[in-house]
Amino acid sequence: MHEKQEVLNELLGKFAELSANDVALSLPYWRSRKIVKSDFFNMQSVVCTDLALITKGLFRIYYVHPETQEEKNIYFFSERQFLVSFRSFINQYPCAYFIQAMEDAEIISINYTDLQYLYTTPTGWPRFGRLIAELFFNHSQARTEEFLFNTAEERYLKMVAQHPNIVNRIPAYHISSYLGIKNPSLTRIKKRLSQQKP
Repeated sequence: MHEKQEVLNELLGKFAELSANDVALSLPYWRSRKIVKSDFFNMQSVVCTDLALITKGLFRIYYVHPETQEEKNIYFFSERQFLVSFRSFINQYPCAYFIQAMEDAEIISINYTDLQYLYTTPTGWPRFGRLIAELFFNHSQARTEEFLFNTAEERYLKMVAQHPNIVNRIPAYHISSYLGIKNPSLTRIKKRLSQQKP
């Protein structure tokens, strides 16, 4: 309990300037959970009922192409980031994606009903709600613009900046899928970048 409170004080305080009292009010509603590699935080066609903070591990959000059955990675989320299928969560309708642990992972999560209650309290929680909505809107917009305005190499560099050591943590084909390229193209990008290092 004490460790959970420390993590929440640090991350929620930094994210939304929540006070120790704000966090203490929410503490009974947060649950610690372990998810083993390849298990799911949420499944396609299931309502996403929880918002989580990742304390350990790496997750991918992906969908399965209906015709080819190919898995397409859309987002990665790793330590100290929020994890949720946001549209499913805020609208409480079935999720269009799978959210899967790519490593043994640990999260702290709160469910939709409890978070809605916190939004009604005279605390910093309504501000948290606004900021979390802005965060996930920004994630969505940035991802769309990456494919409009950035090269595959630029997308690769952004991914590495957001998720340090990711290339050592998951198979290359997952990264290729996320970047929208094939494995040989990823190999060329990595080789070119390695040659640029002093």
